[in-house]
Amino acid sequence: MSLKPTKKRTEFKELRERAGLTIPETADVLKVDLRTVYRYERGETRPTKLALDKMREAVETRLAQEPAAAPGIRFIDLFAGIGGLRLGFQAIGGRCVFTSEWDAKCQETYRQNFADNHEIGGDIREYSSNPGKIPEHDLLLAGFPCQPFSIAGVSKKNALGRPHGFLCDTQGTLFFDTAQIIAHHRPAAFVLENVKNLERHDGGRTFATIINVLRNELGYHVQHRVISSEPWVPQRRERIFIVGFREPTAFDLSSLRLPPKTQWPKLGSILQSPDEVDPKYTLTAHLWKYLQAYKEKHTAAGNGFGFSLFGPDDVTRTLSARYYKDGSEVLVKQRGTRPRRLTPTECARLMGFENDRRKFRIVVSDTQAYKQFGNAVVVPVVEFLAKAMKPHLDAALARQASVPPGPTVVRQVTRPDRQPVAVNG
Repeated sequence: MSLKPTKKRTEFKELRERAGLTIPETADVLKVDLRTVYRYERGETRPTKLALDKMREAVETRLAQEPAAAPGIRFIDLFAGIGGLRLGFQAIGGRCVFTSEWDAKCQETYRQNFADNHEIGGDIREYSSNPGKIPEHDLLLAGFPCQPFSIAGVSKKNALGRPHGFLCDTQGTLFFDTAQIIAHHRPAAFVLENVKNLERHDGGRTFATIINVLRNELGYHVQHRVISSEPWVPQRRERIFIVGFREPTAFDLSSLRLPPKTQWPKLGSILQSPDEVDPKYTLTAHLWKYLQAYKEKHTAAGNGFGFSLFGPDDVTRTLSARYYKDGSEVLVKQRGTRPRRLTPTECARLMGFENDRRKFRIVVSDTQAYKQFGNAVVVPVVEFLAKAMKPHLDAALARQASVPPGPTVVRQVTRPDRQPVAVNG
């Protein structure tokens, strides 16, 4: 999640994105040229009434084409990114009733892939300070920002003399905004996702603080587990999942059985054919020479830094948000020429957003697409978790429906070095 301010969006752009249309598709619908659409988007020219009416019709058409949401699990998607957690829980019939994501480019990708009748909320702090603005829900999903807790993020901030973890006023406290929303709404369950290193950050004190807030201050039955993506996609990507139920259940996160190793996929399963790959993804001679020299220098010094090369029978390293810079962490072997980067479509497949059952629209630049997929969660891992949770969520909702509401309880979410914050629960 980015903490950069977003530009004000025009009504026309908002309608276009909700309609799931690209700029060229919009020009075709309105029977105007691309330049006119861009002027409408930027607010340089006022759209005609006919143009706005056509865009509203396009929104209604898109919403009407979506399958009717079945009654059942209502969830909210916080720090949504491009919707990886959402896809996993939609697969079990869940219905998203609220979305929050700050980054404008992520919002653009999200709107293109999800037809919603609700707007995307921006800064989560606007909602944690007034949680009543968020609709009632049964399940809270949050991939709260991992930068303050990742090895790379901590190392960088240490070098710059900046605080990290819960001492970081910009991102480190965003977990507490999530906790305040949980405290107010008391959903039946939540799923939080973060980097594996969260457990070890600050000698384990950060993670202990998180678990203490969830378990002791909020009163949830909490479990956690690090799960690798290898059983589902050809990528070694370990993430920690924290699952909490408001009431006791038989759900056991640690006992969930992963697919057998014989079924784990290899890189060739997600690669495009050579004729589908634009030559621009092949490294330039200059960059390839630089990466080779860089690796030789560190190999001679006994370090493991440098590029990684993979073929169709391999499993890749973790795709990161910096992939757009040089692609060095995952380079694809090519016969008779220099290696290449993954294409954005291959990244979508490597992260499980796109497969034989599902297409994922990429409407942003390659740079933005690489950042978005590098920051995302692997969708099949979430689908696996959602499927395992579903019977316990259904049972929890059935029990909830049969019990009259009790008295309001005031709970407190304590911020380190701050006064406790009282929240109605």
